[in-house]
Amino acid sequence: MNVHYFQHVPYEGLGSLEPWLKSASARITATKFYENTYLPNIRDIDWLIVMGGPMSVNDERRYPWLAAEKKFIADAIANGKIVFGVCLGAQLIARALGARVYPNRHREIGWLPVEGVAPGKTSALGTLIPSPMNAFHWHGETFDLPEHAIHLARSEGCEHQAFCIGDRVLGLQFHLEATPVMVRLLLDQCPDDLIPGPYVQNGEEMLSNPSRFQSINAVMDAILEYWNGPGSR
Repeated sequence: MNVHYFQHVPYEGLGSLEPWLKSASARITATKFYENTYLPNIRDIDWLIVMGGPMSVNDERRYPWLAAEKKFIADAIANGKIVFGVCLGAQLIARALGARVYPNRHREIGWLPVEGVAPGKTSALGTLIPSPMNAFHWHGETFDLPEHAIHLARSEGCEHQAFCIGDRVLGLQFHLEATPVMVRLLLDQCPDDLIPGPYVQNGEEMLSNPSRFQSINAVMDAILEYWNGPGSR
């Protein structure tokens, strides 16, 4: 299994994805856009994972590599690769497939519930996401659903929290891979994001219950295990 991931800033890495991938003996490569804009040959990868970041998918003037990244994501989907996006990564998948990405009416930062929606019950990936579930969030933008996407989850503050296309493409607005280390880094690097609002918590609240990280990481593991199942789907 050859897994390539896109990382946009040093403090938003693979989180709990990394130990799972290593335990599965995956060959892991990366494009770290804050260091270089190297893109692999699409024939050399089986999975593409697109991580989060503070920029907008619409910031091509400031980050010219976004255009090539979105094209690569679209090509990976067209070539039948497993493509998984988290937060900004989900927004990049949506935009790469022609959907609109724009500011959400609320920031969502901290532990907030998400719930499944009826269409998601028809999807194997949708059944792997508990409903309701207390998930970790850190985002200010949202997306329209791409064409052919199945809506999987929503929250009180954001209608489009998750979608899939078939069983090989998944976009999650929330962070199932989050760890306490990752959250501490976000708090250190992005303190200005914590503008008071109905769906914004403080750092103490975010880190007060370590068992919550274990719960969401277990859901993340179940999704990865599904993709790595018999026949590799």
